[in-house]
Amino acid sequence: MGGTSTGPSPGWLLDAPTAETAEPGSERERTLAEENARLRRTCAALIERVESSGVAGGAPYAAFEHAVLLAEQVRERTEALHRTLDELGQVNDQLRDEIATRVAAEERLREAKREAEAANLSKTRFLAAVSHDLLQPLNAARLFTSALDEHEVPAASKPLVGQIGRSLKDVEALLGTLVDISRLDAGVLKPDIAAFGADELLDTLAEEYQQVAHAQGLTLHYVRSTAVVDSDLQLLARVVRNFLTNAIRYTSTGHVLLGCRRRHDGLEIVVGDTGPGIAADQREAIFLEFRRAAAGYDREQRGLGLGLAIVDRIAAMLGHPITLHSRPGQGSAFSVRVPYGRRAPLPMAPAEVMPGNDQLAGAKVWIIDDDPAVLDGMRALLTGWGCRVVGGLSLAALREAAADLPSADVLVIDYHLEAVDDDGLAVAEQLRREHPDLPVLMVTANHDAVLKARIRERGYAYLLKPVKPLRLKMLLVSLLSLSN
Repeated sequence: MGGTSTGPSPGWLLDAPTAETAEPGSERERTLAEENARLRRTCAALIERVESSGVAGGAPYAAFEHAVLLAEQVRERTEALHRTLDELGQVNDQLRDEIATRVAAEERLREAKREAEAANLSKTRFLAAVSHDLLQPLNAARLFTSALDEHEVPAASKPLVGQIGRSLKDVEALLGTLVDISRLDAGVLKPDIAAFGADELLDTLAEEYQQVAHAQGLTLHYVRSTAVVDSDLQLLARVVRNFLTNAIRYTSTGHVLLGCRRRHDGLEIVVGDTGPGIAADQREAIFLEFRRAAAGYDREQRGLGLGLAIVDRIAAMLGHPITLHSRPGQGSAFSVRVPYGRRAPLPMAPAEVMPGNDQLAGAKVWIIDDDPAVLDGMRALLTGWGCRVVGGLSLAALREAAADLPSADVLVIDYHLEAVDDDGLAVAEQLRREHPDLPVLMVTANHDAVLKARIRERGYAYLLKPVKPLRLKMLLVSLLSLSN
């Protein structure tokens, strides 16, 4: 093919007639010859243009080779593209399988999470139910112990009564800690924010812990405040109680301080002590679960090491900052800052003199509780305070027993009345329709914020079980002062 010429072949029809073949004088022949010559010139020009079209070498063979090369490249790239598409298909299949595997794994994780949440909620409900069942006899035991403490007992028996009371407090604290940590973990413990006077909370705690401090050979100084704050009274009380308990537990000599400082952004409730102090490297660790201070400072080693962990969680839930200042060898000061409230709180008894039995002497009290032991314990305690008490396991039983006491100065009623169809709120409403001005004190082991709000909306006071006698006494004095 390299010797192929692009010139016209001898046998082409376009070849001009020779002198031997053309007839002289033929007009047609001359015309054909001229046309043939013109075509030959056109063909030569086209060939020259093709051969000089920029293809390497300028020859037709080079053009052919170039075309073949391009075709080969196209074929190779097409095959590579097909291979890439096949590989992408395989990768896509692998991704699809992996996605399906991950979706299945995520579904299993979601199912496991649902099961865990259900189990956690079930555990919380179980603990709540068990705690209520346990709190009933514990509540009765504390009431009987407090009533016994009000009576004259032999001097040798007095320490025994005190020890029983302290042991019951320890059981209450441990049980309350377990229930609280379970509720916090499950997210079912919701704050019931309301305005109340700081003295409503701290007066009771000061009176209670002054006795505890005295029993440990310590002195508790209390600086009272009349400020009104916004918080959950029960949860805030748990925080301050833990501060006081730790301060007394770890202070061997000296005193404990409970007081308040007015800050621009809230009331700072402070608990200080003259104990051993806390080293800088332990100040964060003590707020972790099951972590405790140095064992040598704890006289009786009670507790699970959950107190400050609960304090930290409750404070975070309430949005109340916690502060710790300590100097090793000199003491510590824990504080919680609570925002100021706007509503007037329920008036309490004057704090200059804590309520004594004479302030309840002759007070007429109705009690409804479907637990006979709790009913008897409450009756014994209030009778020891000088109250005239009539009680019953139900409204019908109270009506029957109250024939000689047709009116009352205050009603103390349990919320959970399992022996009747209605709860304590409904029963209290029935009595209030008959006695519109009757003050009501609701007693319950239910920490539900919605229930607390319902009780408060009706203008009732409430106490959580197990009932603390001093708190009960102060509330009764306040309710009686409101009704007078």
